[in-house]
Amino acid sequence: MLKADNVSAAYGKALALKEVSLKVEKGEIVSLIGANGAGKTTALRVISGMIRPLKGEVTFEGKSIVGLEPYQIASIGIIHVPEGRGLFPEMTVRENLEMGAFLRTDKDSISEDLEFVYSLFPVLKEREKQLAGTLSGGEQQMLAIGKGLMGNPKLLMLDEPSLGLAPMLVDKIFETIVQINKEKGTTILVAEQNAYMALTSAHRAYVIENGVTVMEGTGEELLGNEHVRKAYLGI
Repeated sequence: MLKADNVSAAYGKALALKEVSLKVEKGEIVSLIGANGAGKTTALRVISGMIRPLKGEVTFEGKSIVGLEPYQIASIGIIHVPEGRGLFPEMTVRENLEMGAFLRTDKDSISEDLEFVYSLFPVLKEREKQLAGTLSGGEQQMLAIGKGLMGNPKLLMLDEPSLGLAPMLVDKIFETIVQINKEKGTTILVAEQNAYMALTSAHRAYVIENGVTVMEGTGEELLGNEHVRKAYLGI
């Protein structure tokens, strides 16, 4: 479904990705793990069109998406939930969810997807008239994922979904990611520092270090890898 080949990208003169290659097949959960600053966020930003690669190719469903604007990439089904959540704090929960569906043309299905989001996160239904900026951190992350789902993604990209959350909420978020994948069949790409949660939830994963893909395998394989266990799991 998604393929990146030898992609390099930079912020100014600082090279953040160095010939990174990865693929995501339809129906998979794929995780990118690595330390802060390793290049995970940059990889997602390149895919969603927020950063133009210096070199390399990115294809989605067999077609190049390099050079497309972010809204064009969103309109073909790649929805990016950024680190920091990307909400409209002065708008209500319901308005944020409706904004997630802004580019959709299948208006008849929007209410059905809204009910699915509310079934995943009942607290959002309870707080649908509350301003997004007044929600707790965990509730905001739920809203961010819900807003992403309202875009009817073929590929949902989540950047650091556990950041700043209490352990109990981290478990809830990753349980929900798996649930979305199973119930909706949504393909998901997750960039995440919490390596244990990322690997236990993923079908496959990549390890990115200093802008380079150094390892790939199934979640189970990487959980058992000595380097991953020492560097990312503290074992």
